[in-house]
Amino acid sequence: MSGLAAELQAVARISCSTPYKNLEDRMAVSSVSTKDTPETQLRSLIEKFDPKDQRLIRSVRSAVRKRLPTANELVYDYGTSLVIGYSPTDHGVESIVSTAARTDGVRLYFMHGPQLPDPKKLLMGSGKQTRFIRVEAAKQLAHPDVEALIAATIDRASVPLPSKGRGTLVIKSTAAMKRPRRKLAK
Repeated sequence: MSGLAAELQAVARISCSTPYKNLEDRMAVSSVSTKDTPETQLRSLIEKFDPKDQRLIRSVRSAVRKRLPTANELVYDYGTSLVIGYSPTDHGVESIVSTAARTDGVRLYFMHGPQLPDPKKLLMGSGKQTRFIRVEAAKQLAHPDVEALIAATIDRASVPLPSKGRGTLVIKSTAAMKRPRRKLAK
């Protein structure tokens, strides 16, 4: 075997020897240019919204980031919504809170929503894992009732947030990364 062939075979072994641990890892493989930073990619996703919504998305992101500085920001573009999960790990299912931006507004989702104390009945939705509030302005997140919900969600987290450090921004999936949806049968 020539030196080049042996080298290529070694590279093939290295790149194929690390199987995806789960669907999220596979989805994280990006077809987007590698020179785009996650921040640049997120900026372009936010820019798809109306200017007013862009300001709200950015201000809510900043407020959540300030409240949860050690959490990783996990970004999912579902085409009709842009979701940012705030997680102590790189797994979306361990997110403590998430923001979801859609054309009809921004929502803040709380993991363990059905079990959270909500004396003011702020939480909406009927999901088994989460509940949400509609966010009209980032200052809502500083309201004592909303802060109490965030604190209760943090207390119930399956994985605690790191006590120090700074979380990272990770683009987990974008609509461009996904396979085309199957056409409906006629």
